Amino acid sequence: MSYMMYILLFGLVLGLVAVASNPSPYFAALGLVVVAGVGCGVLVGSGGCFLSLILFLIYLGGMLVVFAYSAAMAAEPYPEGWGSWPTLRLMVGYVLGVGVAWGLLGGGWYEEDWGGFDGLVGESVLRGDVVGVSVMYSSGGWLLIGGGWVLLLTLFVVLELTRGLSRGALRAV
Repeated sequence: MSYMMYILLFGLVLGLVAVASNPSPYFAALGLVVVAGVGCGVLVGSGGCFLSLILFLIYLGGMLVVFAYSAAMAAEPYPEGWGSWPTLRLMVGYVLGVGVAWGLLGGGWYEEDWGGFDGLVGESVLRGDVVGVSVMYSSGGWLLIGGGWVLLLTLFVVLELTRGLSRGALRAV
């Protein structure tokens, strides 16, 4: 199981490097979808099956909206991909930075600490992630409403910031 977690965490770092180093919104949105899938795989490996399923569905719905908007507003005839030299230099720099940080700070991490949520529940009939979701909806309802409001406000801010002087593909409208 620890080998699978190492592979998933390695894929998570590579996906985040692909998102951080790419200037084109097409490939960056693809990298975010890969990061979401691998991150949900890490959650499944930790014992949060229900949480990872809900997170994946919600995140992909939000990414669909963001990708559709960014594709409409930033219509590039020749988008810069991951194979171009500036992007490859950034990717190599980020991977080297992560490797140096892991070499300096990674001495105290052990795979025995990767126990799942189920070991903490004890004699309970329910899984740990399902109990957490029920507590979130019962006690944290105002937090969910506030989080939704902040996400809506962030969407409008991003739309206004990316609009600029040209309208992208929507110039004729």
